[in-house]
Amino acid sequence: MKTWGVILLSLCLLICGGCQTQTPTEPGVTHLTLWHGINPPPNRDVFQKLVDQFNQTHPKIQVDAYYVGQPDQQMPKILTAIVGNASPDILWYAPQITGQLVELDAIQPLENWLDESPRKAEIDPALFEAMELNGHTWSIPMATNNTAIFYRPSLFEKAGITKLPLTWEEFRVTAGKLTSDLDGDGKLDQHGIVLPLGKGEWTVFTWLPFMYSAEGELIDRDEVDLVNPGAIAALQFWSDLITDGSAILSGPERGYEQDNFISGKVAMQITGPWTLGFLQSAGIDYGVFPIPAKDQQATVVGGEHLFVMKTTPQQQKAALTFLDYVLSEDFQTEWSLGTGYLPVNLKTRQSQKYQDFLSQQPSLQVFLKQMAWARTRPIIAGYRRLSENLGRAIEASLLGENPQDALKQAENRLKLMI
Repeated sequence: MKTWGVILLSLCLLICGGCQTQTPTEPGVTHLTLWHGINPPPNRDVFQKLVDQFNQTHPKIQVDAYYVGQPDQQMPKILTAIVGNASPDILWYAPQITGQLVELDAIQPLENWLDESPRKAEIDPALFEAMELNGHTWSIPMATNNTAIFYRPSLFEKAGITKLPLTWEEFRVTAGKLTSDLDGDGKLDQHGIVLPLGKGEWTVFTWLPFMYSAEGELIDRDEVDLVNPGAIAALQFWSDLITDGSAILSGPERGYEQDNFISGKVAMQITGPWTLGFLQSAGIDYGVFPIPAKDQQATVVGGEHLFVMKTTPQQQKAALTFLDYVLSEDFQTEWSLGTGYLPVNLKTRQSQKYQDFLSQQPSLQVFLKQMAWARTRPIIAGYRRLSENLGRAIEASLLGENPQDALKQAENRLKLMI
């Protein structure tokens, strides 16, 4: 009995760790709990301001938004809450969790509501792939982004580079020209690019555009297929950059950090528009160009979605009102201007206010243009297992293993799990 008491107490503490104090129920007012992991803190402040505006204009619906940690911290809380029948009303998370939430029967399908909403026509068409699974719509995008190549123009100029690379071949040559021994001690002090070392989602997220550019896929006829020419070519390309000496590896699972880029130790880095404000505050020169292409142009859609959890009809109806607000031009404009994320609403992108913002942030044009050919990561129930094993293959290849062998081992592990 004592053991069960400890388990129950741990369950309650884990769930309530992100809930904070519950708002007292007011007659005629529907309170909604929203869990999120928005970072950095300034972005969190922008979101809270927008939530406050919703609450002021919707006195019968009050949204209580709680930061519950980064994705790896959120998952145990989310799963425990679902099992304990204590889910939030609205969940903010990457859409790759969709399949798992569907399997757990934890989320409400949204297609009936969205099909009748004028907001549907305002959503960027590139985002629907990440919203749908098995013929249903399960989420709406709150914000979006993609990855491109950030570069240091001053280092390009110093190396005599006058043309930005458009293809893999040009990129490899450019990275080589940007690699040098600056002080003549026989050791390389500057490299062309930093590549992410690690098995985590960041590594997969930044590598996938190269695989898609080589016409590779991860799923073929509903089966995992990692050992395909596109995947092998993309992994070989990254490995070649390491072999050439023109790429260095980041710290383990720290591929998103930009210290080497800011200091000038590397001239290029793969990242997204969320870093624009940080780079501006660093006071360095920088520019952005699209992911170089092999067979076709490609990038991968990032950003988080909102899910309506299965709670009560009253809560779910109120949650849809908040989702409509999030998709609106007003919300998307303020969110995008405040954070650097790309607006999901096409009317926002066309608005004068956003166009004025773009004139001051020309680098964003690269990410907006790339949305025309952006792909999403697979929306399947086993995406986490797929990503973890693919990440292991990428890491092993960057550390010297043959790319095809690394992918084959990853595929065999996945087949054993399935």
